[in-house]
Amino acid sequence: MKKENTPITVKSVSHLNQILGLPKPKHPLVTVFQFTKAPKYVGSMVINLYCIAIKRGVGKFKYGQRYYDYDSGSMFFFSPNQVLTHEEGEPETIGGGIALNFHPDFLSGYPLAKSIKKFGFFSYELNEALHLSEQEETIIENILLNIEQEYKFNTDHFSQDVIIAQIELLLQYCNRFYNRQFITRKADNDEILIRLENLLTNYFMNEKSLGLGFPTVQFVSEQLNVSPNYLSDMLRSITGQTTQQHIHNKLIDKAKELLTTTKLSVSEIAYQLGFQYPQSFNKLFKKKTDISPLEFRQSFN
Repeated sequence: MKKENTPITVKSVSHLNQILGLPKPKHPLVTVFQFTKAPKYVGSMVINLYCIAIKRGVGKFKYGQRYYDYDSGSMFFFSPNQVLTHEEGEPETIGGGIALNFHPDFLSGYPLAKSIKKFGFFSYELNEALHLSEQEETIIENILLNIEQEYKFNTDHFSQDVIIAQIELLLQYCNRFYNRQFITRKADNDEILIRLENLLTNYFMNEKSLGLGFPTVQFVSEQLNVSPNYLSDMLRSITGQTTQQHIHNKLIDKAKELLTTTKLSVSEIAYQLGFQYPQSFNKLFKKKTDISPLEFRQSFN
């Protein structure tokens, strides 16, 4: 298909099917299709739908400066308003696969409309895809086929409840498989953890950096070349703590050092650590240590 200069906004399931050259959908708010039946789209799309897809590769795909092997099934997750791009001349790596797309309105009135936002993998980057074993891929594909079967042949008052239940089951399995991936890729994750510790240590030792404020989750994730949600989810699986908690822990360690080795006032330490208001520093320190910065200093005198 012809490449578009500006992204096409896909507002509905029927619009998506039209763009991909697929038949008119059986349900106005949800669809499942096989990639082998959809022509490759060249250009950018802003899709106002949730998308959960398994893609099977026939080689390696370059993302950034690294190559990723997609010979086995990999899962990708997109939430509404994300931009998807396939540029002309890119290698075609899809050797098959299946995708579920559904409009946010399909979840209206169900708890899933709110709880779906807790699944961080909808904000993961391409290189943070979920890589499936054959058994896992079979489980996921069967759920997607069950959803397709339901809206195609069993439309009644129970259909939406059944499909919603299947989507919830799908998301719980994906959550489980991502946690498995964090464990099986322990070497890579340990390397990220070491880089995180070095990054935070160097940041808090650099007065110029601290002058800009203490590091944010967004800043840290960018320095480590991972998405914020992926980093926090990965750290939580390894250490039980999020990225924000790691930042706070390092900040409190630095604060303790300054409180015990310098004569700086608590306010001066707060400003040096990047806090705009000393009260915020006092509140965080007491939350983490159960005592105020001044009480901590006095305990050493």
